[in-house]
Amino acid sequence: MYINKADLNELEFPQLLAEIAPFAYSPKTREKILELRPMKIDEAEISLKKTSEYQSSFESSNAIPFDEYEDIESELKLMLIENYRLENVAFIKIKTLTEQIGKLQKFFPTMPDTFPNLMQDASALEFKKEIIDKVDKVFNRFGEVKSEASPILKTLRAEIQVAKKAIQENFNRVLFNYSQSDFLDDIRESIIEDQRVLAVKSAYKKRVPGRVLGLSKTGSITFIQPDSVVKHYFKLREDQEEEKKEIDKILRQLTAELAVFQPQLWRYQVYIFDLDLTRAKAKFGEMVNGVLPKINRHKTLKLRDAFHPLLWLRNKAENKTIFPQTLSLTEHNRIICISGPNAGGKSITLKTVGLLQLMIQSGILVPVHPKSEMFFFEKIMTDIGDNQSIENHLSTYSSRLKKMGGIIRESNPDTLLLIDEFGTGSDPELGGALAESFLEFFYDKKSFAIITTHYTNIKLVIEGLPNAENAAMLFDEETLEPMYKLEVGQAGSSFTFEVAEKNKIPRFIIHSAKKKVEHDIVNLDKTIVKLQQEKFEVEKLKTDLAERKGSVEDKRDNLQKLNEQLQQKLFNFQKLYEDEHRKLQFGNKIEGFIDSYIKGKSRKDVVKDFVKILEQEKFRKIGADKDETKRMQVVKRKITQQLKKEDVIEKISETNDKIEEKRKTDRAVWMKIGQRVRITGSTSVGTIETISKSKVTVNYGSFKTVISAEELERI
Repeated sequence: MYINKADLNELEFPQLLAEIAPFAYSPKTREKILELRPMKIDEAEISLKKTSEYQSSFESSNAIPFDEYEDIESELKLMLIENYRLENVAFIKIKTLTEQIGKLQKFFPTMPDTFPNLMQDASALEFKKEIIDKVDKVFNRFGEVKSEASPILKTLRAEIQVAKKAIQENFNRVLFNYSQSDFLDDIRESIIEDQRVLAVKSAYKKRVPGRVLGLSKTGSITFIQPDSVVKHYFKLREDQEEEKKEIDKILRQLTAELAVFQPQLWRYQVYIFDLDLTRAKAKFGEMVNGVLPKINRHKTLKLRDAFHPLLWLRNKAENKTIFPQTLSLTEHNRIICISGPNAGGKSITLKTVGLLQLMIQSGILVPVHPKSEMFFFEKIMTDIGDNQSIENHLSTYSSRLKKMGGIIRESNPDTLLLIDEFGTGSDPELGGALAESFLEFFYDKKSFAIITTHYTNIKLVIEGLPNAENAAMLFDEETLEPMYKLEVGQAGSSFTFEVAEKNKIPRFIIHSAKKKVEHDIVNLDKTIVKLQQEKFEVEKLKTDLAERKGSVEDKRDNLQKLNEQLQQKLFNFQKLYEDEHRKLQFGNKIEGFIDSYIKGKSRKDVVKDFVKILEQEKFRKIGADKDETKRMQVVKRKITQQLKKEDVIEKISETNDKIEEKRKTDRAVWMKIGQRVRITGSTSVGTIETISKSKVTVNYGSFKTVISAEELERI
């Protein structure tokens, strides 16, 4: 993406990055944030998704285990030098970084749906627990080399402890012996070069054998290390020197062992820097209510409730209200011309759109409504504010013309132009004509643009272009106060005389000015505003009617579907009621046979009556089946008459066969003992108890029935 430094400054992008940088842990990450620039859409989209995922962790209890870390970049470079030895703290930093990677690799897979992109980055790393094990083998939790790091070191430290103990015991013994005499000064002992020494009166120094280490300032005291301590002291010094050499050897060896993992450690460092950057952007996003809008690959930008992030922060700090803006840019509406009085928010609207576009293309979440949509531009070119150049002796108008020349050369269909006070700085008629030509050029180039103007002719040109639209910063005509709200679809008045009157300009001067301007010209601006307002109201009414019509049609369709569902349910209930009533009557008859048999009626008569009932049920069922068959034949005949072509009937037959085959296949899968089922058309639910070929025994709790598998459907 192309955007020069001057345009970045006009849109206050460096100030925005300066707000994000303090959230980073590492100074290098802070520097990287200050150097952020727009990137390609694929790269930016991944960065945005990761930032959005990280920000979601602040809003829930799923805190990502990522804390402050230390940079090991210099250590990674030095460890490759042959026979180089890292310092103790460097090993602890390497271990801590590796542990950090391990924690993240364990954390993200626990919530793959919440952190898919962050998990992918962490999973791509090759975690080497050997790094932690090697450091732990040498260092304790205080960052000190363990005695167990090598057998030699363990022996040396044991000897050092013995020497220290001998020095302590011998010195205490000598001190006790000489304390009985008058050889020692009142202070008895002191410390010289980290060694305990006897404070001997100088007059008796030859009476105390040992090594003289110094004198007091007055010379009255001689500091002597007793002979019985000296030999142990030298042994201690010798062992300590050997200890240093052994530690040096151990650490050089550990450095060489860790150098093998330098590629993995380098990737850990790069990953942590990137995660730090993501976290900083997420923290800033949380502060300004940033979200990830829909990213379009087609040219559609729809900003809803868009805030200028820096203005939002300033107003929040000062407890002031900030007004969001809503606008759209598409291939069918490429240019928006904003008009209205000064100090109404036109320039801020330009800067808001430009800054949000820079943010989204740099992978930074933007403070807009979540249902907003954005797409990426190849170039963003601005002309906002006073560009007067003292060094080049250019006037404001000359400087703006020079910049406009650059914009004309660079603009194309993938360019966003943000131009404030379009065409001002020269004679109104000539400047307006030149601005009109600029506008037509950008329109023909199919560039996207948001411009502000006071020129009436520009508003009229915009009105005549099908892919351009006027907009206004609303102004209260009664109080003459700006409302800071953008209204797309109507042009705005500059309210020149009204604002002048509000700012205490004498009325006689304003009336004089009105007389100097032709009556038609004075009223043209207001007429345009009035017509635009009427057009806006008509469009709004048209949109409302279309929405209501669509809503009524949707409700009608829903009611029709609901009616059909209710009719079907009513039919099913009626059928179920008839079946259940018939079964109840049949059961009552059976109950009567049982009672008569108990009361003494002969078995033969009971069976005879029961057979009659069975015959009646048989003829009823056959008759019902015949009626159903006849009905189906009539339906089939009607359908056949409607489908004149035989191939259509064949296709339907093939489709029915396939559907039936699929039903059999599906039935074979779920038809098993214990499956809850019901008879098609019935609401009573039972459980399959046994299956025998095509017959199934269904247990309804109080009774059982045997039925064909084809008549069942699963619950």
